[in-house]
Amino acid sequence: MRRRMLALATLVIVVLGLAGSSPLEAQSFFAGKTVRIIVGLAPGGGFDTYARLVARHLGKHIPGSPAIIVENMTGAGGLISANHLYRVARPDGLSLAHFPGTLVLGQVLGQPGIEFDARKFEFIGATVKEEVVCSLTKASGITSVEQLMSAKTPVKIGAVAPGAPTDNTPRILKAALGLPIQVVTGYKGTAEIRLAAESGEVAGACWAWESMRATWRKSLDAGEAIPILQVTSKPLPDLSRVPLAIGLAKTDEARRLIQVGIQDGSAYSRPFVAPPGTPKERVQVLRRAFQETLNDKTLLAEAEKAKLTLDPVAGEELEKMIADLFTLDPSFVEKLKAVLYK
Repeated sequence: MRRRMLALATLVIVVLGLAGSSPLEAQSFFAGKTVRIIVGLAPGGGFDTYARLVARHLGKHIPGSPAIIVENMTGAGGLISANHLYRVARPDGLSLAHFPGTLVLGQVLGQPGIEFDARKFEFIGATVKEEVVCSLTKASGITSVEQLMSAKTPVKIGAVAPGAPTDNTPRILKAALGLPIQVVTGYKGTAEIRLAAESGEVAGACWAWESMRATWRKSLDAGEAIPILQVTSKPLPDLSRVPLAIGLAKTDEARRLIQVGIQDGSAYSRPFVAPPGTPKERVQVLRRAFQETLNDKTLLAEAEKAKLTLDPVAGEELEKMIADLFTLDPSFVEKLKAVLYK
């Protein structure tokens, strides 16, 4: 009897030890270490702003409370950082990247320069869905979509690089709605685009409203920057009078270009990603910590003060969305590819 009791007690200890091994191992691993978040766009823009918000609070929700730092690795609209994460970053749970998820669509379309397979990334989560809005400066003389549609000369729209939302959106709108748009690409981020718009170098740009209203707040409040078109599935609460792009489309093909090329990507457009091969238990630790961070009362108060919207997407959801992208109809893929890259 004593032997049986001893064996049972030993089994219970082993089971409990195994059940608690992951958190203990995670705490042991992350303690005293530094997690680096690589931002694929320039300082001062939306991606940088959200990454730094997360970085200020993420460490306390990871077992072992590692330090969190943010580094900007600009170039090719985030492509440099995405390729770096895939090919160079160590898959140990200490490297994350925050780059435009539209680059994943770029992989499906065969975008030149992509050296990753997005299906092998480990998606940690997203802070917000990207609801794209096009805003132009009052100084440009274009203060409504009707004025844009009737413009006699091409209207310059600032952009970052092929594959980025700032590029994809105006290119698709030009094809789907026949808008007289000239995409001026090559800026390192939306902070540079804002400066270019304010100096008259470009008329405006299209990017996430959540980011735009936080980082371009002063000009929007002063009426110097004016939202003229929202590329969303339904009107945003604070832009109820701004027309929907899809409502201006006159053909099924035009509507599908807007939906698949822009709207459907809203949920996966702003992911936080770990390299392929990152141990699954560390991925789960980071996913849990990410979700807890976005429910952190201190972070929520900071986001509200900065007028930053939070609409989280779990890593598991992002993973499924990315897999679904690779099932698009080949003929439509070719059409979208022609619009974006030719």
